[in-house]
Amino acid sequence: MSRTSRKRSTVANRAIVAGAALLLGGGGLAAVNVYASAGEGKSSQANQNVAQTLSTISCPDPSTKLTQVPEAARAEVDRELAKMDTQITEAYARFASEKRAIEQDAGYADNAILGPLKAKRFAALDRISIAMGRVGTKPQGLEALSNCTLRADNNGNAGNGGGQNGGQNGGQGDGQNGQNGGQNGGQGNGQNGGQNGAGGQDQGQNGGQNGGQDQGQNGGQNGGAGGGQAGNGPEASDFVDITTVQPNVQQARNGRGSSKGTFSTECGRNEAGLFNSDNVIVAPGVTNGAHHFHDYIGNQGNDAFATDESLAAADTTCANQGDKSSYFWPVLRLQNGQDEADANSDGGGKEGNVGIIQTPSQVTNTFVGNPKSKVTAMPRLMRIITGDAKAFVNGDANANASWSCTGFEDRQLKDKYPICPEGSQVVRTFKFQSCWDGVNADSANHRTHVAFADGNGNCGNGFKAIPQLQQRIVYDVPPGPGFAVDSFPEQLHKPITDHGDFINVFDENLMNTMVDCINTGQKCK
Repeated sequence: MSRTSRKRSTVANRAIVAGAALLLGGGGLAAVNVYASAGEGKSSQANQNVAQTLSTISCPDPSTKLTQVPEAARAEVDRELAKMDTQITEAYARFASEKRAIEQDAGYADNAILGPLKAKRFAALDRISIAMGRVGTKPQGLEALSNCTLRADNNGNAGNGGGQNGGQNGGQGDGQNGQNGGQNGGQGNGQNGGQNGAGGQDQGQNGGQNGGQDQGQNGGQNGGAGGGQAGNGPEASDFVDITTVQPNVQQARNGRGSSKGTFSTECGRNEAGLFNSDNVIVAPGVTNGAHHFHDYIGNQGNDAFATDESLAAADTTCANQGDKSSYFWPVLRLQNGQDEADANSDGGGKEGNVGIIQTPSQVTNTFVGNPKSKVTAMPRLMRIITGDAKAFVNGDANANASWSCTGFEDRQLKDKYPICPEGSQVVRTFKFQSCWDGVNADSANHRTHVAFADGNGNCGNGFKAIPQLQQRIVYDVPPGPGFAVDSFPEQLHKPITDHGDFINVFDENLMNTMVDCINTGQKCK
């Protein structure tokens, strides 16, 4: 994908892109067209009430339940799971195209959109059950996972940073939902003064249609974090000033049998711009299986159709050619009102992922040891996912990525983006699972074959320590709440949904060198 961009020039163009991009608005699906000007009409009170309840399509994630899928059924199961993600995206598109009917009848969404979605999911889950039953035990009760609901963003609609929507009239200071607060009340200190929030630091006193005293680039109706474009998030309350966060990093103490060495592999920063919205781990053979774009470093052959053989034969950006591993993660975009080349593409603007993709200023891949034991080699072609791309809907049990700023990395955040002071850069950190079941290179839900060590560094029964991949990705972005990671549409670009993916394609000799280096306490490259 090229890195060309252009500035949106007219309200009409912005409205078209907004609709196409499923800009659902943290404040509600009925307010899809966040780029409409004040002169293009006002929503009714009924419309606003509907909007408050239609922020996110919340569906159970079957992949978290399918922990024992027979190998012979796994490809078909993965395809069906990917179809279910596409079904959710299509449901959002229907909300965008049928918003007038939703405005007029709050039950329309349930009857005409959620009902068909449930039927499609039920059929997909039935096909999964049949596929598994052909080669093993047919799972019971999957149909209970077919139902989806609509819910508002988890921040609600009131008080001190709560709620997505500052109201059409800008937001009353401290979220009082009061006389001058607009139809949907305000945000904490009016930070989300625009129709879809997060538009600068509006103090919320008689904010007005365009956000009152909003100091952000595109406050008021044009909302978006710091003037950004994605009406489906993030919002101001997803950001925090890193200088206000207390140090919170704790390290397990090394024991007598620890492995203290490190092994670093230099694979670049994706300077060549290799992107796609596939995920060969969770949706092999499915184009746009991730519904958001990834940065790729290392292996240059990773797409939906990559095989073990093609990955082993591909080129690599790693300085040591013995490392053809694939390292990938959701792109980070600067939401400054400019379009990326994927503004009208699947995985990009069509699914609410908008803004200019940022190339990291630095990426480091370091494999470290275990504080209690020696490490053993990873199996070749092992797959590991850390974090949960659907954590906003699933809950934070598998959330693991963290955010910080250079100079403040003793303070790590999982559910907030950092606002870094001038001269400090944004840092994403992924620490992958470091315990392996000793048998499997992957598992049905891509999680149960690996695990995290406990707080003291011990692996659970039956698991053995492997080199832990720790990734540090640094971005030079302007200070303030003007960026977000790509996400599934229903995840609203929340920081807690950040995640990293790794496929081990080290050759055997280099993997053994890594293990020896770590176990003998050396620092190697």
